[in-house]
Amino acid sequence: MVVELQINNSTNPRARYVSWAPSPCRVRVSNPEGVPAQVVNLRLNSVTVAGGGRIGFRANPAGSFSNSIMVQVPTNGTSVPFFIAGQFGFPSPADGDVRIEATRGNTVVGSVTVMVRVRRNANTLTAGERDRLVAAFAQLNNQGMGRFADFRDMHTAVSSSQAHGAKGFLPWHRAYLLDLERELQNIDPSVSLPYWRFDQPAPNIFTPAFLGVSNSNGTVSFSATNPLQFWVTDGVQGINRRPFFSTASAPSGLRTEAQTIALGNAYPAFRTLEGNPHGSAHTSFGGSISSVPTAARDPLFFLLHCNVDRLWAKWQRQNGRFNPAVAASYDNAQAPVGHNLPDSMWPWNGITGGTRPPTAPGGAMAASVCVSAPGGQPLVQQTLDYQGTISAPSRLGFDYDDVAFA
Repeated sequence: MVVELQINNSTNPRARYVSWAPSPCRVRVSNPEGVPAQVVNLRLNSVTVAGGGRIGFRANPAGSFSNSIMVQVPTNGTSVPFFIAGQFGFPSPADGDVRIEATRGNTVVGSVTVMVRVRRNANTLTAGERDRLVAAFAQLNNQGMGRFADFRDMHTAVSSSQAHGAKGFLPWHRAYLLDLERELQNIDPSVSLPYWRFDQPAPNIFTPAFLGVSNSNGTVSFSATNPLQFWVTDGVQGINRRPFFSTASAPSGLRTEAQTIALGNAYPAFRTLEGNPHGSAHTSFGGSISSVPTAARDPLFFLLHCNVDRLWAKWQRQNGRFNPAVAASYDNAQAPVGHNLPDSMWPWNGITGGTRPPTAPGGAMAASVCVSAPGGQPLVQQTLDYQGTISAPSRLGFDYDDVAFA
């Protein structure tokens, strides 16, 4: 007998990535040879390497997770659903470090490897995680000739009104990060965007092997093995970044995480983080990252904004603000087009002219084999329920190492 395990309801190897939110899975007998019964009892359990990720199982959409479950599976090829999720606090440092096994008695009749893939603190990445990330970024950039150019062109002066200065600041950047992350995962599916927690020292980020060391003239130097040394944007090679603080410490004057989350339990108050800590983190440097029109030239931009998004996610979890139908989850005051809950977001909607920018680089949102949301043309309201807390199909496929699922 042979059993097939489908992760995220797919046989595609690129779907074998899970987070804290439940992933729908299926198990079926693909070859019943040697089993005359119409139904077999199978135990599903996991085996992980030392220091690897951990997962839990449950048979139904709701309920608690356990280390293993028993399922009854027909031998006629009909599949049976089950659910898995990463155990909070135990993300995977390496691809495929968790193996799911289906056993009949003491015999393993099917297995598949998965990864608990979540966004992690960039300062604590392993060397392997760091190197996979910079390699994927460098390939996406491809010395200025790659797909990254579209992401650079999405964040400019002409597009600022779509992304800044109003209530859609957080949703727009969540979609922006997600699109970029999915493109990085098309290169290396084990990669997730890490965050720069700018209210704490993060010396491991500003090293030659990672995001580089700034020289007195603002140029950034990399090690001989770091492919970011070939970074090109706007036809110019290199990165210009001048920290106004010791990179062994945190920038001064920024709100701490606790102070940011305490801004208020309703969205209109919380979104003032756009000024501090977000804006203050940008202007703790000179160089391209300090200004909206040029900030996306620097890969650090995406780690900075990943932390801003993490703060929003942590605020949502603390206050239960995932449901767009709950007034406190968002700001119901009328805002410019692109910032209201039912609005589609530029550039993924392809709309140009009028109140929108004159071009729409990049096309539709990159698809994921792990989740179906938010679709190619995301709406503002689709960014709120990122874990699928209110509606499981709304899950966007990312999580943070320190923000649990309900």
